[in-house]
Amino acid sequence: MRIVRIANYVAPRSGGLKTALRHLGAGYQAAGHDAVLVIPGERADADMTEQGLVVTLPGPRLPGLGGYRVLLDRRRVAEKLRELRPDRVEVSDRTTLRWVGGWARDAGVPSMMVSHESLDGLLRLFGPASGRRVADAINGRTARTHDQIVCTTRWAAAEFERIGVEVRRVPLGVDLERFAPARRDPGMRDRWANPEDVVLLHCGRLSPEKKPRRSLAALAALRRAGVPAVLVVAGAGPLRNRLQEEAGRAGLPVRFLGHLSDPDEVAKLLATADVAIAPGPVETFGLAALEALASGTPVVVSAESALPEVIGPAGVAAHGDGPEYAAAIREILAMPEAERRLAARLQAERFPWSASVAGFLEAHGAGRDHEPLGRDAGGA
Repeated sequence: MRIVRIANYVAPRSGGLKTALRHLGAGYQAAGHDAVLVIPGERADADMTEQGLVVTLPGPRLPGLGGYRVLLDRRRVAEKLRELRPDRVEVSDRTTLRWVGGWARDAGVPSMMVSHESLDGLLRLFGPASGRRVADAINGRTARTHDQIVCTTRWAAAEFERIGVEVRRVPLGVDLERFAPARRDPGMRDRWANPEDVVLLHCGRLSPEKKPRRSLAALAALRRAGVPAVLVVAGAGPLRNRLQEEAGRAGLPVRFLGHLSDPDEVAKLLATADVAIAPGPVETFGLAALEALASGTPVVVSAESALPEVIGPAGVAAHGDGPEYAAAIREILAMPEAERRLAARLQAERFPWSASVAGFLEAHGAGRDHEPLGRDAGGA
């Protein structure tokens, strides 16, 4: 079966979506299917990789978003899709690429939309007062033009289910070999902190919807309470310079590492921190948080997001902003270290990529070539 996947907002330094696409594609290939990924780039290109063929089509760079590009030339994209002759189409952007579902229906190709973002949540943060009605309208059109909707958590599925759309829930996964407690690196820790310090980690894009200021505010509250904490920030984004200035003015011990391109360095970083912070309120899954758990590091997450579902008993969900996050961190630190690190790892082991790949392939009807996708075929 040839599964053609198409996504926007995939950049050289992008995080969770790029990771998910890579692991799913590699899983499709390993299962004997032909995976193709179509993404925007500076120029047209094609490259055979472990996740199958990656086709790049020219797409303009969006200003102020850290290098993200989008596929806007529908005619060119449609031509490429016809050339690729897919058996299934998997779409990973329900705003700018929703039209692909209509193309697939006209071509007689079953299509699946994967909801990697919360449209409801983004409009709640940045949209008009009528944002919920706007989200309902867009989600309704998405459901009508695709044979199936896949969400990674109950939280993500809720915005579809409230308008009567049935969805299939398939969690994402984590690389349990790369991200492991054994990656802990005392030498790395010594570069940031004194032996008595608590090392906090914010790992993620520094953009408004991720609420990175909550991590700085948590650090400030802990320091005021006498907790010798330091914060390590791994990630790039439009807020980085501003956050550095704010941390400097407040005299906060924050180490900004920028984007880390070496996955082994990321794995060591996640295993070395004492507590990770994932404060984004519109996360639909939270791969970075799951990678921290796999590394044996408990996580404090936003109670507004899907992450409480993912972290289970291996972390704490915080309401509000800085003081609430500081209290959640202290709750975690009150647990014996060996106990909290074991709980984190055990929770992550519930999410192997093999299970995610199997769930996505089942949604695609793998082994039943050309049978139309239907929401009653093992849905959520």
